[in-house]
Amino acid sequence: MQQLTSQGQDLINDIARRYGLSYDSAVRMLVAVNQGGGTMAQFSCPELGSGQWMRGGMTMVSDMFNHGLKATVNHLCGELSNLLANYQIFQPAPQGSSGGWWLGDFGSPSSSGSQNNTRYAFFPQARRLAVQRDGQVTVFDTLDHNIGGVSQQQGSGSSLTFTSQYGTVSTLSLPLISGPGLQSGNPTHFAAPPAAPQAPAPLYNPQQAAPSSEIVSLLEKLGQLRDAGILTPEEFASKKSELLSRL
Repeated sequence: MQQLTSQGQDLINDIARRYGLSYDSAVRMLVAVNQGGGTMAQFSCPELGSGQWMRGGMTMVSDMFNHGLKATVNHLCGELSNLLANYQIFQPAPQGSSGGWWLGDFGSPSSSGSQNNTRYAFFPQARRLAVQRDGQVTVFDTLDHNIGGVSQQQGSGSSLTFTSQYGTVSTLSLPLISGPGLQSGNPTHFAAPPAAPQAPAPLYNPQQAAPSSEIVSLLEKLGQLRDAGILTPEEFASKKSELLSRL
């Protein structure tokens, strides 16, 4: 971690005193806000627990119903963000070295942030995007993209996307300069395809074959009608032929 300037130490000591925190916890929160580019933080310290903070957004803490703790974290991170924007809190990196986690002399990033186990830094002058995941650093050539932010797609093994003047773009489309790369994992978050629709049941067709027991019953009734003189022998023979054709 970069060392604090003497002014930075005095400012963090003052914050630790006013918020009733140890110096170490105040520094941890400072580093978390700094890694989030001054606009967000993922933190974990014994005195405040763990959680997330976003400027102008929702503050989440492990003790979710402790509204006083949420307010404390929100005010603390906001004040730390203002200090980072207005004072030289960290000592400058040695000449010829960036001194950052990106392990390259790219200058100062114009934007940076972190999400889950991933953090990034964009260097427009050097045309480089550095991404650290699980302790491994990957560097991309950003070509002519002017990157405004990087986001992680759903799924821990998936790739990252970034926004530029061309819209939303995957980091997989950038030339790889160094590092292991960010190969996308198995797309287990996709929904399963719908089952093939079953064919509807056919409508009743009187020309289709009817059960033999039904035809026998109808023949018996026809015979009774013939014997009663209601049907002529010709009519009986015609109906009988029609019923037998349905067997």
